Amino acid sequence: MSMVLFASVVRVADGLPLSASTDYEQEKDLQETKRHLKGLSKKLNQFPDRCTLKSGPYNVNFIYSLGVGYLMVCTGNYPNVLAFCFLDELQKEFIITYDSKRISSAVRPYSFIEFDTFIQKTKQRYNSPRSLSTKINLADMQTEIKLRPPYQLSPEDLQAINGFSVRAASKYKGIAPTQMLVPATLPGIVSCVLSVLCGGLNLLRGVHAIESILQVRTYCRDIWTLGTKT
Repeated sequence: MSMVLFASVVRVADGLPLSASTDYEQEKDLQETKRHLKGLSKKLNQFPDRCTLKSGPYNVNFIYSLGVGYLMVCTGNYPNVLAFCFLDELQKEFIITYDSKRISSAVRPYSFIEFDTFIQKTKQRYNSPRSLSTKINLADMQTEIKLRPPYQLSPEDLQAINGFSVRAASKYKGIAPTQMLVPATLPGIVSCVLSVLCGGLNLLRGVHAIESILQVRTYCRDIWTLGTKT
C-alpha cells in the first residue's frame, strides 16, 4: 500500500526540528530511514531545494525555502507528484501560521509541535488520494516536476549525509553555495592589480625609510667621532 509515513519541519540553518508527525511505527527499515532523514535535516542547504532519496523500501522527499525545510518519508511506490504536493501544502500552511522572527528565535526542539495537528490531517488526506479535492494543484505540480524534476540523491550523497565523506556542493544544479569559487571579473582583476601596486609602493617606502634611518645614524656617528678627536 502506498502512503505517507512520517513528516517533519526543520530550520535549515541548524537542522533544529520545529515540528513532526506523531509516529508509532517501529519497523526497523523505517527507523533506519528516519535516521537518514535526521542527518539530512542538518545539511539541507548543501543540496538543491527539491530532492528525493531512495532508502530501502522507502523514499525520502524534501523541499525548503525561507529558511525552513519540509521532509517526509513515504513508501517507495508513493507517487512523486502527491509527495511534493503534500510538502507544498505543509510549506504554505507553516508560512501562514508562523512568522520568520519566531522561527529564527526558537531554541527548543519542536517549539511548534502544535503544527503536528495539521501534518496529521494532511497526511490522512494524502493517504486517501481518491478523496483529494486538489486536482488542479496536482496538475500544476505534475507540470512543475516535469519542468524541474527533483534531484535524485545518490548513495555517495547518503555517505556525505552520514559524515563519511565531504561533497562539493557546486555539483548540484539549482543551488548557489556560499563558498563556491567563481571566475574573476574585470573589476576584481583591477582591484587585485591595484592591491599589488599599493603593496609594492608600501614596500618601497619602507626600504627608503630604512635607508634614511641608516644615513642619519651614520651621520650622527661621524659627528660624534669628529667630536671625540677634537
